[in-house]
Amino acid sequence: MISTSNIGLSFGGQKLFDEVNIKFTPGNCYGLIGANGAGKSTFVRILSGDLEPQEGQVHITPGERLSVLKQDHFAFNEFSVIETVMRGNEKLYKIMAAKDAIYAKEDFTDADGIKASELEADFAEMNGWEAESEAGILLAGLGISNKYYDKKMHELTGDEKIKILLAQCLFGEPDILLLDEPTNHLDIKAIQWLEDFLINFDSTVIVVSHDRHFLNKVCTHIADIDYKKVSIYMGNYDFWRTSSELAARLRGDQNKKAVDKANDLKAFIQRFSANASKSKQATSRQKQLEKLQIHQLPITTRKYPFVHFDPDREAGKDLLRVEGITKTLDGVKVLDNISFTIIKGDKVVFINDNDLATSTLFKILMGEIQPDAGSFTWGVTTTQAYFPKDNTKYFDNNETIVDWLRGYSKDPDENFIRGFLGRMLFSGEEALKKTKVLSGGEKVRCMLSKMMLSGANVLVMDGPTNHLDLESITAVNDGLTRFKGTVLFASHDHEFIQTVANRVIDIDVKIKTDEHTTFDAYLGLN
Repeated sequence: MISTSNIGLSFGGQKLFDEVNIKFTPGNCYGLIGANGAGKSTFVRILSGDLEPQEGQVHITPGERLSVLKQDHFAFNEFSVIETVMRGNEKLYKIMAAKDAIYAKEDFTDADGIKASELEADFAEMNGWEAESEAGILLAGLGISNKYYDKKMHELTGDEKIKILLAQCLFGEPDILLLDEPTNHLDIKAIQWLEDFLINFDSTVIVVSHDRHFLNKVCTHIADIDYKKVSIYMGNYDFWRTSSELAARLRGDQNKKAVDKANDLKAFIQRFSANASKSKQATSRQKQLEKLQIHQLPITTRKYPFVHFDPDREAGKDLLRVEGITKTLDGVKVLDNISFTIIKGDKVVFINDNDLATSTLFKILMGEIQPDAGSFTWGVTTTQAYFPKDNTKYFDNNETIVDWLRGYSKDPDENFIRGFLGRMLFSGEEALKKTKVLSGGEKVRCMLSKMMLSGANVLVMDGPTNHLDLESITAVNDGLTRFKGTVLFASHDHEFIQTVANRVIDIDVKIKTDEHTTFDAYLGLN
């Protein structure tokens, strides 16, 4: 079991956590949620021991092993894949290394024999003989075949490294799992495998994720960071959202009734306090007013931007025709004879195992790169707005957000721009931030603002929910669900795909599948 007592932490004079007392018990999976900046990753670092709180302590049951998903993709560059995974259980790995070092000696002594015997006993007790087999099962589940086992980590792609580090974290049946964004950059099959693994995991899991479907599937509890506290709720993410919204509404209604009552009492006292015949009643009202409790409701860190796409004109029936597009990158063919037609009303999710095919296709369709062969034609009534996976080039300047967005607006008026940015959570001084210092989530909200101002009737979006918190993801999700135009998009967010897409195109160099269907139906879930 892992718990905290009176945890407190401040940054730059701002209190991030204040007297946090919480207990995570075995057999439960806790989804750690909160707005961007609320302190999710910081709290994980406190639990893992990487960051010392200024106040309070973290308690872990003696003898229990805590495993943390590593974020440093270069830490194991000189180790093989299978060795990197087995280093997830450091105690077992040290026993293996010590054992191998003794057996490698040329002058093997009686003392070495005794020590080797002790190590062999410890090794067997920790299921060491099953270690490589267990590592292989984890890697296979995440889509890493045995041909990778002996490769060095530096030979792998970033997405492959992420899978290896996740397998490392899961290895050796840890007692406590700390997972910060474990589904980032995982393909759909790997996410499904991880969901099944965690559902059947008997120990304690604490997971940070912006994937609502994932949280709904694996979580038994939600740990919500807000108001500088961490509060535990039973149930999955949807249950938490429904119950917390209801509780907030009831608190607000109760407070409003108290305020209205207080105003009535004050009005009576003011009107009749000098009236001799009503003085007793005024005194009685004063006593009631003094007993009346009006609570100052705390300010939540949770905010929803307003995302709404309104096309300037309606598109015709034929929107896009793609014929035989082929593209090779760095000697590897990523698209081969891709052909499809997009018609009015399509909201198409493009999926593939490594994202490269989809990103390359979108760049071709938006004129950023040329195909090696094939062609495409946009309908004459279409206007397109593009959300690229890498938006760096859009922010390579020293403008304020206001000036940056003005460059994409038909209405240059300062009040209009500031009002628009306010709805996207850039209010007051926030709107005067320099674009080159923006966080990933802030850049995404800027790109969404640019797209909303475009009035386009076709949206091409490559990972639109990356870097966003759950509230912003929900806002984008709702905006695209309401959108009357056509959407071509790529995403790993199950809930997002299921609620937006009405067509699935699966590309593995060639088109494997092209169906007008829901995502769940495509996966065979209904």
